[in-house]
Amino acid sequence: MNIAVYCGSTSGKKESYTIGAMALGVWIAEQGHTLVYGGANSGLMGTVANAVLANGGRVIGVLPDVPLIQSKRHPGLTEYISTADMSGRKNKMMELADAYVAL
Repeated sequence: MNIAVYCGSTSGKKESYTIGAMALGVWIAEQGHTLVYGGANSGLMGTVANAVLANGGRVIGVLPDVPLIQSKRHPGLTEYISTADMSGRKNKMMELADAYVAL
């Protein structure tokens, strides 16, 4: 199953956010699911992706063709998809996903 996770490219002020993102990433990988997310390597996005990858899971990053956002692309993505803009990113994530989680 492809699971889209919507979360920030920052970690927020509470350590519990990072712990939760890590736990979700581990669970996605352990269940054999694929993460579909915004593709960044920082913040909660990076935490979820790193946890999935560290546990043998697949990660699909969807990023708009915006230089500032592209500069934050996670280097370990299993698959990378580029979109024209943020709206296209959201639409592509919805197209790919079977389930959605907002952190």
